[in-house]
Amino acid sequence: MVLDVLAKRQSSKLKSHKANAAVAETKLGQTRMILAKPLSFMNTSGGPVANLSKFFDIAPENVIVIHDELDIPADEIRIKFSGGHAGHNGLRDIISALNTNDFVRVRVGIGRPPGQMETADFVLRDFSSTEKKSLPVTLEIAADAVEAIVAKGLTAAQQEFHSA
Repeated sequence: MVLDVLAKRQSSKLKSHKANAAVAETKLGQTRMILAKPLSFMNTSGGPVANLSKFFDIAPENVIVIHDELDIPADEIRIKFSGGHAGHNGLRDIISALNTNDFVRVRVGIGRPPGQMETADFVLRDFSSTEKKSLPVTLEIAADAVEAIVAKGLTAAQQEFHSA
């Protein structure tokens, strides 16, 4: 959903790519930006990410992965470089496919499941009516974070978004 916001901001349309992803090539200022949304299941997104990284000659440290994060309260955005997968199967697959965990992550907080709800059920369910109200703002902030990383660099983006 964040990629859709970024594509709209850039007046770009995501088009099918042989790497099993929807892709748009664009620029943010003078910096080339490849927007890519794997068309595979989230748990197997590593192949498309690695293939696109190779196709567009993008070093893993310049890859930005946007993902949901249970360990961050809902609607909060955090940016980090490197680290483990923390049980996130999509990150696990990307780390395996890139053969490194050294890439940037824009982590969109979704919080923990309520009560005894299973994690898988929580992350696969539709958004509640309350979440749907705040979601557009969260998506815009996550898109702002990606643009800040590209335009200002990782450290400046972290300082901007972690102090908010």
